[in-house]
Amino acid sequence: MTATPPTTPAVLAGTAVGALVEEALLSPKPGLVDRRGGGAHDDMDLPLLLASAEALRPAFARIAYVSAGATTDVGLREELGRVGREGERAMTRATGGVNTHRGALWALGLLVAAVAGGAGDERAAARGAAGLAALPDRRAPEETRSHGERARSRYGSPGARGEATAAFPHVIEVALPRLRHSRAAGFAEEAARLDALLAVMSLLDDTCVLHRGGLDGLLAVQAGAARVLAEGGAGSARGREALMVLDGLLRERRLSPGGSGDLLAAALFLDMVPWPGGPAQAGQEVRPRRSARPAQEVLSCRR
Repeated sequence: MTATPPTTPAVLAGTAVGALVEEALLSPKPGLVDRRGGGAHDDMDLPLLLASAEALRPAFARIAYVSAGATTDVGLREELGRVGREGERAMTRATGGVNTHRGALWALGLLVAAVAGGAGDERAAARGAAGLAALPDRRAPEETRSHGERARSRYGSPGARGEATAAFPHVIEVALPRLRHSRAAGFAEEAARLDALLAVMSLLDDTCVLHRGGLDGLLAVQAGAARVLAEGGAGSARGREALMVLDGLLRERRLSPGGSGDLLAAALFLDMVPWPGGPAQAGQEVRPRRSARPAQEVLSCRR
């Protein structure tokens, strides 16, 4: 990482926090915290998510600062891990111990580092983040296994590290293309962002969902999200009706697609970065499919 970054650490931190805020405010998100309330959660609401996002600003700024001009090596990876753990402690202080943005801190922290290190577009940023994620952090403490880690172990999924080391395929090949497709079709920004979220939900094997609902719950989430898109997406009357049906189902079954929310925030971050030559050309949109079993990239449960 030696090229000139497109902006300063303070601006990159503000962009990352802004992406988290935009993801939190987006409504109506099925099963997730939004303007209407806690979704499938009893311990979270919108003010808590907004406080959590702001608490991460210093960590994102520090990540950008130490990554600017740095070589991608174990030393940088370990420093980023240290800063990330400080950021996580700041987050839990702000939330009274609730894990609101742990997965998002991992994903956005890596992407902030890659952008600060000189990535020239979103695909380069995803590749740079993948290189960092693949490096070991010898200083990382052994941790008690989280709900997401237990779900990954049970279902044989690689988790958040797998998504990152694969260069964020659900961000680059799913969320961003769908976001831009819906914008180009004339839908309002809110509907375009909801469609991007639904596209990820239809494909991602999300440990937040697996932990709470098992494979049956995951398949219900994926099929329901695909149905909304098939009906025209969140910007159409039939799609909106299907979206509210899905929201009711997730609330009733207490299913929260938190990993998809984290990846939407990552996509919004990359979409908001002022790239020198504009954003990279989006790939062809990946169509929803029903998973045979949950063994692909899965994010850690944070909501």
